[in-house]
Amino acid sequence: MSRILEEVVSANRKYVEGFGETGKLALPPKRQFAILTCMDARIDPAKMAGLSEGDAHVIRNAGGRASDDAVRSLVISYKLLGTKEWFVIHHSDCGMLLFDDGVMRELLSKSLDTARIAGNGWEDVGKGPGSEEGKYVNFLSFKDLEGSVVDDVKRIRRHPLVPARIPVYGFVYDVKTGKLVEVPDAMKAGKAV
Repeated sequence: MSRILEEVVSANRKYVEGFGETGKLALPPKRQFAILTCMDARIDPAKMAGLSEGDAHVIRNAGGRASDDAVRSLVISYKLLGTKEWFVIHHSDCGMLLFDDGVMRELLSKSLDTARIAGNGWEDVGKGPGSEEGKYVNFLSFKDLEGSVVDDVKRIRRHPLVPARIPVYGFVYDVKTGKLVEVPDAMKAGKAV
């Protein structure tokens, strides 16, 4: 058993001991909202938004992007589980700003090992083989942080399965201060009608 696996299983045993009434929470989120945010380990959505278990849906992916799967989750969130407001929260110092889809595809074509960032960009240090399958994936990288929030809010707002009555808020989370910073153009684009 790896050290990490052992730590996770051990932490879960302790968690189970104090689980108590948590098992009686209702399926729909109590506070009726959802957050779409990045998978970055520096973001703790519960602390950032004052959540307790059962309060809200939290959907995470690389960059907090409004991918097809994220939109699918949001649609399920409102249609079956009653969320009424959504937050799109990207963050400062995001790794998605450090590459583009071409770079990622090139790295994957060389090897499937972890790459490293060097003075002139990313470099592959693996021995190979790689895979060309990366050319079929849209990694949804971006160069403009606030622009990516606006783009994602607009994509959600335009989606034919998303009712106009659901407000979609756009923010950037500052990983240095913990502050949520409103993105005005995203807030405007995401207004409920």
